[in-house]
Amino acid sequence: MSKPQNSSKKDKPSKSGSPILRFFVKTGIFFAGLFLCGVLLAGMALALAWPNLPDLNAMTDYRPRVPLRVYTADRVLIGEFGEERRNVLRFNEIPDVMKSAVLAAEDDRFYQHGGIDWAGVVRAGLTNLINMSKTQGASTITMQVARNFYLSSEKTYSRKFYELLLTFKIESELTKDQILELYMNQIYLGHRAYGFAAASRTYFGKPLSEVTPAEAAMLAGIPKAPSRFNPISNRPRAELRQRYVLGRMHSLGYLTEPEYKQAMAQPIVMKSAEGTPAGGYSIHGEYVAELARQLLFNVYQDNVYSRGINIYTTVQSKDQEAAYRAVREGVLEYTRRAPYPGPEEQLDLPPGTENNPQALDEFLDGVFDKFGDSGDLLTALVLSASPTEVKLARSSREIITVTDKKVLGVVARALNDKAKPDQRIKRGSVVYIRKFGDNWEIINLPAVQAAFVALSPQDGAIRAMVGGFDFYRGNFNRVTQAWRQPGSNIKPFIYAASLERGLTPATQISDQPFELTAAQTGSKAWNPKNYGNQYEPMLTLRQGLYKSKNMVSIRILQAIGPQYAQDYLTRFGFDKARQPAVLPLALGAGSVTPLQLAGAFSVFANGGYRVTPYLIDRVTDSNGKVIMQSKPVVAGDAAARAIDPRTAWVMDDILRGVATYGTAARARVLLKRNDIAGKTGTTNESVDAWFSGYTPSLVATAWLGFDQPKSLGSRETGGGVAMPIWVDYMQTVLKGVPEEKPRPRPDGLLVENGEFYFSEFPPGQAVARLGLPEADTLGEFLNGLTGSTSEETRIKVAPGVGTQNNAPWSQKIPF
Repeated sequence: MSKPQNSSKKDKPSKSGSPILRFFVKTGIFFAGLFLCGVLLAGMALALAWPNLPDLNAMTDYRPRVPLRVYTADRVLIGEFGEERRNVLRFNEIPDVMKSAVLAAEDDRFYQHGGIDWAGVVRAGLTNLINMSKTQGASTITMQVARNFYLSSEKTYSRKFYELLLTFKIESELTKDQILELYMNQIYLGHRAYGFAAASRTYFGKPLSEVTPAEAAMLAGIPKAPSRFNPISNRPRAELRQRYVLGRMHSLGYLTEPEYKQAMAQPIVMKSAEGTPAGGYSIHGEYVAELARQLLFNVYQDNVYSRGINIYTTVQSKDQEAAYRAVREGVLEYTRRAPYPGPEEQLDLPPGTENNPQALDEFLDGVFDKFGDSGDLLTALVLSASPTEVKLARSSREIITVTDKKVLGVVARALNDKAKPDQRIKRGSVVYIRKFGDNWEIINLPAVQAAFVALSPQDGAIRAMVGGFDFYRGNFNRVTQAWRQPGSNIKPFIYAASLERGLTPATQISDQPFELTAAQTGSKAWNPKNYGNQYEPMLTLRQGLYKSKNMVSIRILQAIGPQYAQDYLTRFGFDKARQPAVLPLALGAGSVTPLQLAGAFSVFANGGYRVTPYLIDRVTDSNGKVIMQSKPVVAGDAAARAIDPRTAWVMDDILRGVATYGTAARARVLLKRNDIAGKTGTTNESVDAWFSGYTPSLVATAWLGFDQPKSLGSRETGGGVAMPIWVDYMQTVLKGVPEEKPRPRPDGLLVENGEFYFSEFPPGQAVARLGLPEADTLGEFLNGLTGSTSEETRIKVAPGVGTQNNAPWSQKIPF
């Protein structure tokens, strides 16, 4: 029996299936069109971008620039300036163990993929998704070559697109061996070393052909983070990375089991090859090298960095290192005495982090990125702190415990529960530590600065120069660029001027308080003080300088005239515009640089000649040919005569007395020498502290203060903070150097009662007293004075002395 109704339903087209089908068809057409558009757009982008990709011939044309190099006088390298340091090797010259280490660390499927490791991309994506952070990357060796050779580091889609295109181009035009050779010669590996050959010399002091599997693994671990994983900046992190690479080499079959165990057990010995800048040079000449670079840049401009030019400075390596250490110790000693200001920063260290080595090291990575080491001052993270014990971490494998009572006493206030939040040391605090002997100390990164310069008084050759505590925290050179008030360091030059106006070392001068009213000054009353508010009825000129008495200095300047003194100071190389012709000039109200002061004291040391300080002895080209040679003015050249030889001799005699009986007596006691002369200097409120001193063959000036002027402390003086730097330096460089006798007394000097007089100002005609009431006959008898009252107050100008006459000493010190 038939069922037509059912039959008719079966034959009728389905209305419900038709819209779905049409939807899928339309969707398919839409996506096909979208895909076609994408292909067209990609094709257009490819057609436009591909011709603009760089020519790969340049990648294989190795012509590394030869950098500018700076040396000491005794040929020790102290600076190298250029974009890169390379030691280029061909593929067959690179040892297999180094190739294996690189492949294991960076791209173990390098010889299988076509430039992009899609399996690695998927693996890295899943890992990052699981960890909810970017813990893995998928850059291949070819992609790194493309990025490092031609592309900027900006993170944009267009840069990434060009990187992919260039990756494909490199893979299509170069063999795998050529790509790996490029990578191993050009990758940056920290401390300005490009390529593994340069890195091997930088970190191990050996050619790449001699590296062991353990050393190869350490080098191969650096590219991931050159600043954090190199063994100089962070040895523990570098070792952790090395062990990971060795494990990969073992699992990939590059190392047998015995080879792997031997490599894991091998101790790594760090030894930078001579002439590499790894971890700094053999001596700390950063300020010297930078100044030499600037001076030559003014001649050759940018071309100076690629011509292989060598600069030989006047600096002696032994002297330079002694100066560096003296400055560092002087600054740290002051810092220890000052109140501890608190940790560098307070971080939230999650509980138990120290129990997870990987988590602690990752946390410390962030700390070290922001707070780098400063020489022997090392960054550390506080894990726990109490008044009796502080536990710190440099890495998960380097935990330091400080329990020394003396050390903790320096930061005792910061360990107290009642300390202010920003001053308290506690868990998560970032601090600096320094090792001395077998112990560690906690010390803040110094805020105070210092400068030191030493030179030869015979020709002005700079022997040592340190422009600050840490060059890498700002290369401002305080020796040449810091204009500061000299305080009492200016007094010897005022006194020298007075000798040529009729005063003598025996002139008696009032030390009683001195004042000028507002009417006299035209503004505010001026009431200068002696240090410690201590006054005496009278002192001789010699005694006034021994004791650095302000009242004596002011009366001397008042007698000879500020204008005359201002002009006279230019003979020593001081800038006239920075030395105001006012009475406060006697107390150092002008401005000088440490280099100016050292050059000025040279005039006393060498018998009265002004020599121009200079730094560069000669310059050679890449073939060693001398292209520049200095020709310094030498003491003894009549054209360099700055002051009367008698003035220089008498001032030298007085300054030797300052170092024997006066404010600088401690210098002579510590050095145990009789050929020392010098002068301390401290400005108002102890803002600037100075010491300048010399022997007949070496002059040096030390300064200590804050870049933004503020008081060092009421009891901090030039003799207390600057002189120790000078003495520390001299103890090193004068060791084994025989004492030098004073120069012969020049003609034209008279001697009476043990004091010296110019022949044109003999006893009875020279100025006998200043600022004192007239003496009666009995007073003259008791004081051993001679001459009439009229001559006691008279000031004469020696014939031919005190005028400028277009003399060269009026010019500003050049280099």
